[in-house]
Amino acid sequence: MNRRTWMAAVILGYVTWIGCSIVLAQEQENASVSTQGPGEQRPFWEALFGELEYDVHGFYELRAGWRTRKDPYEKDMSVMENRLQVDITSFTDWADFKVKGDFFGDLVLEQGAFDLREANLFTRPTDYLDLKIGRQILTWGTGDLIFINDLFPKDWQSFFIGRDTEYLKAPSDAGKLSYFNDDLMNVDIVYTPRFDSDRHITGERISYWNGNLGRIAGQDAIVHTDKPDRWFQDDEFAVRLYKNIENVEVAFYGYWGFWKSPGGQTAGGSALFPDLNVYGASLRSAIGKGVGNVEVGYYESADDRSGKNPLINNSEIRFLVGYTQEVAKDFTAAVQYYLEYMMDYSQYKDNPGGPARDRDRHLTTLRLTKLLMNQNLRLSLFTYYSHSDEDVYLRPNLNYKATDNLALELGANVFFGDEPHTFFGQLENNTNIYTAVRYSF
Repeated sequence: MNRRTWMAAVILGYVTWIGCSIVLAQEQENASVSTQGPGEQRPFWEALFGELEYDVHGFYELRAGWRTRKDPYEKDMSVMENRLQVDITSFTDWADFKVKGDFFGDLVLEQGAFDLREANLFTRPTDYLDLKIGRQILTWGTGDLIFINDLFPKDWQSFFIGRDTEYLKAPSDAGKLSYFNDDLMNVDIVYTPRFDSDRHITGERISYWNGNLGRIAGQDAIVHTDKPDRWFQDDEFAVRLYKNIENVEVAFYGYWGFWKSPGGQTAGGSALFPDLNVYGASLRSAIGKGVGNVEVGYYESADDRSGKNPLINNSEIRFLVGYTQEVAKDFTAAVQYYLEYMMDYSQYKDNPGGPARDRDRHLTTLRLTKLLMNQNLRLSLFTYYSHSDEDVYLRPNLNYKATDNLALELGANVFFGDEPHTFFGQLENNTNIYTAVRYSF
């Protein structure tokens, strides 16, 4: 067990002990003033949880999508599923409990499945400490569908095939400790005892550029990974320090773990998740009539700091600046500029292993959102455009709230580019349109 594992285990164990001590002390105090006779104390389980109250919410959804281009390696259906999500929350005097999961039938893969989205305990042992343990959705950072210091798992397959945007955030099996301080900085500490990778593209339902084959591939060349999966050894540790200073939100970040999507490969061709350390910072503040943000991160590829190993990603500097403003009534526009700068580029150019990427990858995004019909109809367009790769990704979407419970959706994922090996260019044959009907309860 490494040093960061011990540190996280001690912190989480200490806070858990504090929380349990507070609960038991409170129960003993209640018992001392109880009118119950001797021997009539409540059982420990009942004393700890009491009479649980709970709420149940969720939705039932039908979603279908089709490719607009012929893909020789994938099915014409991009998504075809019915989904039932059940969200159960319960609470006691000392803790909240949450379980949320999706039952769904997937006609593309021809199978039924259950996706446990959340299953956690949240408690506040003191006024300045929060603790959440279990499966949970985690996020931080300032980017809009661009992630620099948010090193929590993403589901890129769901994002590209036409599922709801909420499914871009994949769950983490982790413990999160939050410390609040009015004088100093607030601190969030997240410990994941076993590596949670992205739900990345594998070829199972999205075709991709295969550098080993030198062509687009899909179900004929499923990506096989050598994933770190040892409990308390292949772990992750993330920290955020943040504070508002004169209406400016300042944050510093740290991450010690692995590349979230494959960042290298073995000599035999299996995809790897090499060690990764990330150090970053961000600012967010009101500027004029809108909100501006800046974020930066240094990606230290810890298994190849010199950049000499052609089978492992080089270290990078990533930078983002953005601005959002309501430009008219119920009409919002947001723009971002994003840069990836590869370190040790000369080493990379000596052994590119295929079409070489540029040292700098430039990306601009534009989000336009218009609300109509008493804000029941939402029209949106999110656009990624890479000046360096010369490729584009468009996400048009229409969402109509017909009643308080019923919503209709129509959207598309449109990819095109000049080269098949660029990030969005490789996905050109995965261009799709989709529609959905959702009933919430």
